[in-house]
Amino acid sequence: MADALKTEPAVAGTVIIGAGPAGLTAAYQLVKLDLPATVLESDDVVGGISRTVEREGWRFDIGGHRFFTKVPPVTEFWHEILPAEEFLLRPRMSRIFYRGKFYDYPLKPLNALRNLGVLESIRCVLSYLWVRIHPPKDQSTFEGYTAARFGWRLYGIFFKTYTEKVWGVPAGQIQADWAAQRIKNLSLFRAVWNAISPRRNQREIASLIEEFEYPRHGPGMMWERCHDEVVKRGGLVELGQRVVRIEHANGLALSVESRCAGVESRYPCTDVISSMPIPALIEAMDPPPPADVLNAAKALTFRDFLTVAIVVPADDAFPDNWIYVHSSEVQLGRIQNFASWSPDMVPEDGMTCLGLEYFVMEGDSLWNASDGDLIRLGIAEISTLGLVDPDRVRQGYVVRMPKAYPMYDVDYRRNVQTLRDWLATHATNVYPVGRNGMHRYNNQDHSMYTAMLTVDNIVNGTDHDVWDVNVDDEYHEEMSRPGP
Repeated sequence: MADALKTEPAVAGTVIIGAGPAGLTAAYQLVKLDLPATVLESDDVVGGISRTVEREGWRFDIGGHRFFTKVPPVTEFWHEILPAEEFLLRPRMSRIFYRGKFYDYPLKPLNALRNLGVLESIRCVLSYLWVRIHPPKDQSTFEGYTAARFGWRLYGIFFKTYTEKVWGVPAGQIQADWAAQRIKNLSLFRAVWNAISPRRNQREIASLIEEFEYPRHGPGMMWERCHDEVVKRGGLVELGQRVVRIEHANGLALSVESRCAGVESRYPCTDVISSMPIPALIEAMDPPPPADVLNAAKALTFRDFLTVAIVVPADDAFPDNWIYVHSSEVQLGRIQNFASWSPDMVPEDGMTCLGLEYFVMEGDSLWNASDGDLIRLGIAEISTLGLVDPDRVRQGYVVRMPKAYPMYDVDYRRNVQTLRDWLATHATNVYPVGRNGMHRYNNQDHSMYTAMLTVDNIVNGTDHDVWDVNVDDEYHEEMSRPGP
């Protein structure tokens, strides 16, 4: 039986695909100007990867989402949506757990070398001196880029294992694009020099952020409230609507069709702002692009994500917001302590919820495992690490998140450019934004800013290049403050 087709009566306006940070930011910017905006979201909740999941009163993130940015319009947006009393100012603390010891993260050389011991520290320094004389030939990969800046030995201890857990492939196959904004100080030499050099007469000192804002009930609170504001101002937000077709002709998208429960709805459009995965956007275009463009879309892949959340006594946990697990004997990649993000995430005094994070591929053995098996695996692994007594675990939950991380493989830039070039010619009013929409490892604030600039381009005819957002080799968690 063919799907029923329903044509929406709304006046043609901007259709926004996806109700995550980018999509809802775009919608809010439009409705503030009294312009029509329709948001189509395939899931039954808003927020995308920045949602907050609630199970029996326990709240947890899909990963952790700090509300810190170097983009003033994003800060203004956050505080326009949520009043000041809904934000907490939280201390920032994260460490690496390796061979039973905690290391500061971002790495502090004196702390790292002290934990490693004298002999291993000497080996690390010699390894660094070696790469200064014999640098890796290929520094376009994460492996070569990082080894050139820290030496092969420190690279193997602090970067290789975790990176390969995240991406599921050898670090030599991941492009270096991901590294610069994720690694403090960019080299061992600079890190040590910053630690021992005098600060006198410096005009600016690069300082790691020590605290950040966070909504009381998690990041999902921001996007649930933003959704409400969009609807209140006349916007339409449709949940459970999977986009299946984008009609285009003469270089313009004309309408967007979505499907929900066997009913297809058609939305005429003047513009399309898309935060859906860019391969799916291309595959939805009708008439379809040529084979080379479709092949480029199919070649772009994603890494998926699941969280095993366990409830334990607060005294059994750690003070960090999160811990990176570099130990190779477990599959576990990272652990969040949600009470350290916000006490309001935890409904019982004296208890907390730990989020054990696994990086997976949709359809693999972990993704397909039952919730019970995953909870048992998580408990066994934190027991192996000696972090929590398994007998103290009271409850467990599992959340799966597909397409959490766009893969930076060797061909991803070329494939993305192929899709951009085709859209620029055949669908000039279709604008990719956000992490999955642009196939870029954007943080929440970067995703929002791409949406803001796109709306400005549509409404005011500006010419912002949203593809320039988040391309600087500037460490995300470092900001300049005035020196003495």
